[in-house]
Amino acid sequence: MIGQLAVSVVGLGCNNFGGRIDMAATQAVVDAALDEGINFFDTADIYGGTKSEELLGRALGSRRDDVVVATKFGMGDGMKLPAGASAASVMAAAEGSLRRLGTDRIDLYQLHLPDDATPIDETLEAMDRLVREGKVREIGCSNFDGARLDEATAAADKAGTARFESVQNELSLLRRRGEPDLLQACDRHGLAILPYFPLASGMLTGKYHRGEAPPAGTRLAGLEGEGRDRALSDKRFDIVESLGAFASERGHTLLELAMSWLAGLPHLASVIAGATRPEQVRVNVASVGWQLTDDERARVDELTL
Repeated sequence: MIGQLAVSVVGLGCNNFGGRIDMAATQAVVDAALDEGINFFDTADIYGGTKSEELLGRALGSRRDDVVVATKFGMGDGMKLPAGASAASVMAAAEGSLRRLGTDRIDLYQLHLPDDATPIDETLEAMDRLVREGKVREIGCSNFDGARLDEATAAADKAGTARFESVQNELSLLRRRGEPDLLQACDRHGLAILPYFPLASGMLTGKYHRGEAPPAGTRLAGLEGEGRDRALSDKRFDIVESLGAFASERGHTLLELAMSWLAGLPHLASVIAGATRPEQVRVNVASVGWQLTDDERARVDELTL
């Protein structure tokens, strides 16, 4: 649950829409997600230069009321709206997202990243106004650390405004930096966790191999220089290969380990996994059935921390 919102354990990240895939491919992915029981769709005004929201709204069509639509603001929309979380920016960004999504409300509206130049009180008061106007149902944040979550919760409680109900941070078996801080903050404030990049841009699917160039069309194939070297480092492949062996010994795939490990975290609401093809959606949904034992989770910690 995210506040009053009941969401599927696997959600669909829509950052590929309008960028890596067009309307036809977006429609196929959204249809597959709905067929597989996914009801949580996460996008942002900046994705695809505003096209992601447009394509998602069109793909959902008359099924809009059957799903939970989440979007984000604060990084600018890639067009006219500048980055930031001032009251004026919040209101302008929300109106733009509502128009592009073709809807009368946003189920979960999230601040995409902290704006330390704007008092959090101002941001929360503007988001609260959207809730009171019925344009937003719940609010959340993304890329916040524990200290900022403490500050935001205290500010909301003091002012009596809507409070963040969720936090969307990068988290995977290859990206665990900040995990203890995040989990402890969620314990303190009862926040739902929405991990993004759960498969580390495909590294945890087994599609990349040591010493080989990334397959054409994959996310890591587009990286260059130091970014590519870091993503495909020997250290990362050491971890991936160890995790793959661990999963295989227990009759599971690396992807099932990556997704099921996240699905078993405390406060987990939905694992946000992107897709460019329907078959990826189906595999992602089927991958969360492994309930790791405490001993298995401890061994995973040894392999990844």
